[in-house]
Amino acid sequence: MDERQSQRPGQGHGRSEAPHTGLRELKKERTRQAISATAIEMFLERSFDQVPVAEIAAAAEVSKSTLFRYFPAKEDLVLHRFADHQGEFARVVRDRLPGETPLTALHRHDRAALDRHDPVTGLDDNPDAMTFHGLVYSAPSLVARLTQYTAHDQDALADALYEAAPDAPPSVTPRIAAAQIVTVHQLLAETNWRKLSAGRSAAEVHPEAVTDLDQAFALLGGGLAAHYG
Repeated sequence: MDERQSQRPGQGHGRSEAPHTGLRELKKERTRQAISATAIEMFLERSFDQVPVAEIAAAAEVSKSTLFRYFPAKEDLVLHRFADHQGEFARVVRDRLPGETPLTALHRHDRAALDRHDPVTGLDDNPDAMTFHGLVYSAPSLVARLTQYTAHDQDALADALYEAAPDAPPSVTPRIAAAQIVTVHQLLAETNWRKLSAGRSAAEVHPEAVTDLDQAFALLGGGLAAHYG
């Protein structure tokens, strides 16, 4: 009998390939996390600018070329933690409630993030989160690289805003709106973190953060309401 005929459905190479693929991806992710954790620990000990990539690779027991396969730039060793939030603004706009405007949806989303002290809002006084944000804001190259991350968010949000007003004539308005919204989000997060870094608790700062958020969206709405309010 032909070997192929003797195999039942689901048997053969196809069945075993998926687990192997899953294990490979799991191993890659563990390696990625291990390299990043090693790098961040070294940055916190000696500062971001004082740690060469070659030393990080040696400490993580990988080659320099392997490190760069996982992290194209030194800054990505830190900032890849923001990747989970990339595209979030666009998702909020696209998934908004029936009859809800884009600005209202984004305001609601950001308020909920403040209420749960999401680290991305800067209102998380967990020591690890505080230390991590301190590292990010301590190095100009990290702040600059973070701007590149947010550029992708701006582009995605602009696309979502175009979709939110399909009958509007083509214009630069969605891009301008997206840039303003993302910039406001960054500014508020840094403001919250700086208040916490001065020794105040997240619970104490929360009411001020809510007021700042409401004021920011009031200002955004004043200029953008005609399009997205």
